[in-house]
Order: sequence, then structure tokens, then C-alpha cells
Amino acid sequence: MKTVAVYSTKGGVGKTTAAVNLAWEASRECRVLLWDLDPQGASTYVLNVKPRVKGGVNSLIRGKTEMDAAIRSTVYENLAVLPADETYRDLDLVLDAAKKSTHRIAKALESVAREYDVVILDCPPGESRVAENALHAADLVVLPLVPSPLSLRSLAQVNEIIADSDSPPKVFAFLSMVDRRKLSHRAAAETLPREYPQVIDLVVPATVVIERMGSERAPVGSYAPDTEAARVFAELWEYVRTSSKVKRAAPSKLRAR
Repeated sequence: MKTVAVYSTKGGVGKTTAAVNLAWEASRECRVLLWDLDPQGASTYVLNVKPRVKGGVNSLIRGKTEMDAAIRSTVYENLAVLPADETYRDLDLVLDAAKKSTHRIAKALESVAREYDVVILDCPPGESRVAENALHAADLVVLPLVPSPLSLRSLAQVNEIIADSDSPPKVFAFLSMVDRRKLSHRAAAETLPREYPQVIDLVVPATVVIERMGSERAPVGSYAPDTEAARVFAELWEYVRTSSKVKRAAPSKLRAR
């Protein structure tokens, strides 16, 4: 099982959009668990999952609630969600109080390692104990960047957070919410991938097609498969798959669509 953290120290950059669409794309060839770690529960909402964890996140992290009991299926084959609820607001405090407080998310995932090929962590923004846990658990960190010079600070901060790790995950960024009508956005899309090796040459457009995720409560590829946005998210998943060396599930393990 490979673990991919979708994370940024900055909010409002398209993090949940990327997490949901990556999970959906991955589910077409792998068994996928999306863990919504953000107390806002946007991934939980978009995928139409009931936002309730029996006993709350404290019980889950301490091992009193089994992971399997908290995971919910979705209408998409091979895609399951561990939903966020209101108790996730206290997750930092729960982790602080736990033994080996930066390892608890990785420890919790051990129990489902044989059931999924890839886990996507939709992380809350900011530097926190939750972020430390997610980055420790991750094999790969995916960082959405809005096309602004200040957004590069987020990439630098992530690199700083993992610098002291014994086994730091690979980190890459991509440009998100790009409006090519704006000169500054076009310039960023052209120059940042050339100047910063961790920024890949892939652009998620600012488009109403993506904005519809909230009303459709679905990934882009499921309701607008022939759009540029759907194509870009498919390419993003392929980059993630090859970078993290995710193995495609055997056909016998995948449920029929």
C-alpha cells in the first residue's frame, strides 16, 4: 500500500479538489481509501458520505474503534472514504496526547494495508500535528500551488517540515486554479516548472467545470469526462502513480464497474 498526502500550508488552493479527483482516477485501477483529515469535511461532502465516526476521531486514533468500522463505501467502485466529522477539530489535541504522536496516522493505517493499494490523505492546511503525522505516513506529498510568487513559500515550508525526517517522502507541486486570461497566471505556468524542479509542468485550470463539484457532489471525471479538467486530473494521477510506484490491482481484486 502506498500513501499519498495532498497538502499545503496555505488554504484555498484546490487541495480537496485534487484529493477527490486523484482518488477517483486511482479507483479505476486500484483499491483506494480517501482519508478526510480536514475538519471541514469537504471530501466527505463531495463524495456524499455520512460525516460520522463512531466514538469520534479520538477513539479511532487510540485504536478503540477499528478502521474497518469507520470506513464508508461510495457509489464508485473501489473507492472508500474514512470521513471527517466535527470531532476532527480536536485531532491535534488527540495526537499531542498520544504516544509517538507523529506516528499515529501511520500506525492506524497499518490495519488496512492489505485491503487498499493506495491511500489518499486530504490534509487540513497549515503547520500542525496532523500535518506532521500525514507527512510521516506519506510516501509522496502532492502540493497544489496557486500561480503566485507567494505560493512558493508553501513549497519551501513543506520541505522544511520534512527536512528532519529519517525517511522523507518525495514532494512535488503542480499549478492549480490557473486562469490563462491573466498574464501573471500564464507567466507562472510557463516559468515555475522551468525554475523549480519540484513543480511539474501540469496545470489545473480555473473553470466552472471544477466549481460544479460542490453541486454535483462528484469527481470531475464522472460528470464531465471530456473536459480539459478531467484530462489534467487523469494526467496528475498517472504522475502520482509512477512517482510513488503504485501497483495496479489485479483484475480479480477490483470490483466490476
